[in-house]
Amino acid sequence: MRTFDSIDSLGGAVGQSLGVTDWILLHQNTIEQFADATGDHQWIHTDPERARSGPFGTTVAHGYLTVSILARLLPELFEVRGISMAVNYGSNKVRFPAPVPSGARIRASAVVSAVEPVATNCVQLTLTATIEVADTIKPACVAEAVIRLYR
Repeated sequence: MRTFDSIDSLGGAVGQSLGVTDWILLHQNTIEQFADATGDHQWIHTDPERARSGPFGTTVAHGYLTVSILARLLPELFEVRGISMAVNYGSNKVRFPAPVPSGARIRASAVVSAVEPVATNCVQLTLTATIEVADTIKPACVAEAVIRLYR
Protein backbone atom coordinates (compact mmCIF):
# COMPACT_ATOMS: atom_id res chain seq x y z
CA MET A 1 0.00 0.00 0.00
CA ARG A 2 1.23 3.46 -0.90
CA THR A 3 0.87 6.03 1.87
CA PHE A 4 0.73 9.76 1.27
CA ASP A 5 1.37 11.96 4.29
CA SER A 6 -1.01 14.67 3.06
CA ILE A 7 -3.17 15.83 0.17
CA ASP A 8 -0.30 18.09 -0.89
CA SER A 9 2.03 15.10 -1.38
CA LEU A 10 -0.28 13.56 -4.04
CA GLY A 11 0.87 15.94 -6.78
CA GLY A 12 4.23 14.24 -7.03
CA ALA A 13 2.57 10.91 -7.82
CA VAL A 14 1.00 11.90 -11.16
CA GLY A 15 1.93 9.25 -13.72
CA GLN A 16 2.95 6.74 -11.07
CA SER A 17 1.49 3.31 -10.40
CA LEU A 18 -0.08 2.64 -7.03
CA GLY A 19 0.54 -1.09 -7.41
CA VAL A 20 -1.74 -4.12 -7.53
CA THR A 21 -4.30 -5.44 -5.02
CA ASP A 22 -4.67 -8.98 -3.76
CA TRP A 23 -6.90 -11.32 -5.74
CA ILE A 24 -10.54 -11.68 -4.67
CA LEU A 25 -13.05 -14.31 -5.75
CA LEU A 26 -16.25 -13.10 -7.39
CA HIS A 27 -18.97 -15.57 -6.38
CA GLN A 28 -22.27 -16.18 -8.14
CA ASN A 29 -23.97 -15.17 -4.89
CA THR A 30 -22.43 -11.67 -5.18
CA ILE A 31 -23.65 -11.40 -8.78
CA GLU A 32 -27.17 -12.38 -7.71
CA GLN A 33 -27.15 -9.90 -4.81
CA PHE A 34 -26.17 -7.16 -7.27
CA ALA A 35 -28.99 -8.27 -9.60
CA ASP A 36 -31.45 -8.03 -6.69
CA ALA A 37 -30.16 -4.58 -5.70
CA THR A 38 -30.39 -3.18 -9.24
CA GLY A 39 -33.29 -5.17 -10.67
CA ASP A 40 -31.06 -6.35 -13.55
CA HIS A 41 -31.83 -10.07 -13.68
CA GLN A 42 -30.70 -10.70 -17.26
CA TRP A 43 -30.06 -14.43 -17.71
CA ILE A 44 -26.35 -14.00 -18.57
CA HIS A 45 -25.92 -12.92 -14.95
CA THR A 46 -28.45 -14.99 -13.00
CA ASP A 47 -29.28 -18.23 -14.85
CA PRO A 48 -26.27 -20.59 -14.71
CA GLU A 49 -28.03 -23.34 -16.68
CA ARG A 50 -29.01 -21.11 -19.59
CA ALA A 51 -25.68 -19.25 -19.46
CA ARG A 52 -23.78 -22.53 -20.08
CA SER A 53 -24.99 -22.42 -23.67
CA GLY A 54 -24.66 -18.64 -23.95
CA PRO A 55 -21.84 -16.55 -25.39
CA PHE A 56 -19.59 -16.80 -22.30
CA GLY A 57 -20.24 -20.42 -21.27
CA THR A 58 -21.15 -19.36 -17.76
CA THR A 59 -22.80 -16.50 -15.91
CA VAL A 60 -20.86 -13.25 -15.84
CA ALA A 61 -20.79 -10.23 -13.56
CA HIS A 62 -22.67 -7.10 -14.52
CA GLY A 63 -20.37 -4.40 -15.86
CA TYR A 64 -21.55 -2.02 -13.16
CA LEU A 65 -20.81 -4.62 -10.50
CA THR A 66 -17.30 -4.94 -11.88
CA VAL A 67 -16.63 -1.20 -11.73
CA SER A 68 -18.28 -0.87 -8.31
CA ILE A 69 -15.81 -3.39 -6.88
CA LEU A 70 -13.22 -0.61 -7.20
CA ALA A 71 -14.73 0.83 -4.01
CA ARG A 72 -13.54 -2.33 -2.25
CA LEU A 73 -10.18 -2.68 -3.99
CA LEU A 74 -8.79 0.86 -4.29
CA PRO A 75 -8.33 1.29 -0.51
CA GLU A 76 -5.84 -1.60 -0.70
CA LEU A 77 -3.66 0.49 -3.00
CA PHE A 78 -3.27 3.80 -1.22
CA GLU A 79 -3.97 5.89 1.85
CA VAL A 80 -3.90 9.66 2.20
CA ARG A 81 -3.31 10.86 5.76
CA GLY A 82 -4.72 14.05 7.17
CA ILE A 83 -8.01 14.06 5.26
CA SER A 84 -11.44 14.41 6.81
CA MET A 85 -13.16 12.35 4.11
CA ALA A 86 -12.94 10.91 0.61
CA VAL A 87 -15.93 11.01 -1.74
CA ASN A 88 -16.50 8.99 -4.90
CA TYR A 89 -17.10 11.81 -7.39
CA GLY A 90 -17.74 9.55 -10.38
CA SER A 91 -15.99 8.32 -13.48
CA ASN A 92 -14.78 10.07 -16.60
CA LYS A 93 -14.58 6.97 -18.76
CA VAL A 94 -15.43 3.31 -18.17
CA ARG A 95 -14.91 0.40 -20.55
CA PHE A 96 -15.50 -3.36 -20.16
CA PRO A 97 -13.18 -5.07 -22.67
CA ALA A 98 -13.76 -8.60 -21.29
CA PRO A 99 -16.36 -10.34 -19.10
CA VAL A 100 -15.86 -11.45 -15.50
CA PRO A 101 -17.08 -15.06 -15.24
CA SER A 102 -18.74 -16.18 -12.03
CA GLY A 103 -16.13 -17.74 -9.77
CA ALA A 104 -13.26 -15.76 -11.32
CA ARG A 105 -10.42 -14.24 -9.36
CA ILE A 106 -10.03 -10.51 -9.97
CA ARG A 107 -7.68 -7.76 -8.82
CA ALA A 108 -7.11 -4.08 -9.50
CA SER A 109 -4.23 -1.77 -10.27
CA ALA A 110 -4.21 2.00 -10.62
CA VAL A 111 -2.13 4.87 -11.93
CA VAL A 112 -2.48 8.44 -10.67
CA SER A 113 -3.67 10.38 -13.73
CA ALA A 114 -4.32 13.81 -12.24
CA VAL A 115 -4.43 15.76 -9.00
CA GLU A 116 -6.32 19.04 -9.24
CA PRO A 117 -7.27 21.54 -6.55
CA VAL A 118 -11.03 22.10 -6.39
CA ALA A 119 -11.21 24.42 -3.37
CA THR A 120 -8.95 25.40 -0.50
CA ASN A 121 -10.10 22.30 1.39
CA CYS A 122 -10.46 19.83 -1.51
CA VAL A 123 -8.39 18.06 -4.16
CA GLN A 124 -9.75 15.98 -7.02
CA LEU A 125 -7.78 12.79 -7.62
CA THR A 126 -8.20 10.95 -10.93
CA LEU A 127 -6.99 7.36 -11.13
CA THR A 128 -6.84 5.14 -14.18
CA ALA A 129 -7.91 1.86 -12.64
CA THR A 130 -7.77 -1.55 -14.29
CA ILE A 131 -9.53 -4.70 -13.13
CA GLU A 132 -8.07 -7.92 -14.44
CA VAL A 133 -9.28 -11.50 -14.36
CA ALA A 134 -6.76 -14.21 -13.47
CA ASP A 135 -5.44 -16.17 -16.45
CA THR A 136 -6.86 -13.81 -19.08
CA ILE A 137 -5.18 -11.33 -21.40
CA LYS A 138 -7.75 -8.54 -21.76
CA PRO A 139 -8.72 -6.47 -18.74
CA ALA A 140 -12.30 -6.76 -17.50
CA CYS A 141 -12.60 -3.05 -16.75
CA VAL A 142 -10.62 0.12 -17.35
CA ALA A 143 -12.05 3.18 -15.61
CA GLU A 144 -11.03 6.71 -14.79
CA ALA A 145 -12.15 6.93 -11.18
CA VAL A 146 -12.58 10.42 -9.75
CA ILE A 147 -12.24 10.90 -5.99
CA ARG A 148 -12.55 14.12 -4.04
CA LEU A 149 -10.38 14.34 -0.92
CA TYR A 150 -11.20 16.88 1.76
CA ARG A 151 -8.86 18.31 4.39
